[in-house]
Amino acid sequence: MVETSNNEWLARSSISVKSEYLERLVQADIYMPKHINDDKLISLLIINDGQDLLTMQFEKILTNLYATAQILPVVCIGIHSGNHRKMEYGTAYAADYLGRGAKAGCYTKFILDELIPFVRKKINMPTFKDKSFAGFSLGGLSALDIVWNQASEFRNIGLFSGSLWWRRKSYEDGYDNETDRLMHLQIRKGTFNPWLKFFIQCGALDESADRNNNGVIDAIDDSLDLIVELKAKGYTDEHIQYVELPDGKHDIDTWKRILPNFLKWGWGSETSV
Repeated sequence: MVETSNNEWLARSSISVKSEYLERLVQADIYMPKHINDDKLISLLIINDGQDLLTMQFEKILTNLYATAQILPVVCIGIHSGNHRKMEYGTAYAADYLGRGAKAGCYTKFILDELIPFVRKKINMPTFKDKSFAGFSLGGLSALDIVWNQASEFRNIGLFSGSLWWRRKSYEDGYDNETDRLMHLQIRKGTFNPWLKFFIQCGALDESADRNNNGVIDAIDDSLDLIVELKAKGYTDEHIQYVELPDGKHDIDTWKRILPNFLKWGWGSETSV
């Protein structure tokens, strides 16, 4: 583990994890908070597309939140995506209509059986208070898929411009909203786990596509339909935080802007200022 930066509140280190499941070396960054109370467990947050956190100045975001006592300590792991991102991300339930996401099941095993044990050993932390997962775009879909199917392992999910359109049938082959969106289908077939909480962000400028010509872009339709499926399972507004940004785009600048809100939502301090 190589320390890449260090300040009064936070240390960022880089790690390399050899994965048998993914058959590659996986790079990641550990954002380790300081001033941790030794007798208290702290939370773990895993983030897909962790290479983008560097551009988002995630270290600065965390430092500012810690310095103003707005969030509790949380160990963050930013996983760098590899050359097979579109195969490793997706839904383990099934690949999409082009066969993408075929390694999503292996990626889940990497997270649970290789990455988390590796991190525990590296930072000398045998267990965590709780674990959460977040991601952007296709990385968000992957995070949601893993949390939903491994609910006993996780607490919060952060979905930023999630690729909820991920489908098992193309438009030309008779795609249907109700049966072919893979994440919506999984939730419909799943069960209610009351400890799970969902932060869902979407931007009005995420895209321009409107497949059903209802005047609402698909990204918003897919997000709102996901919430409908969650509520049908028993989740309420207490479980779901939906943020729709009128000027939000499908880009790093938008996600950088909303990340502090997500962190305060999930790990806000009672003494925040």
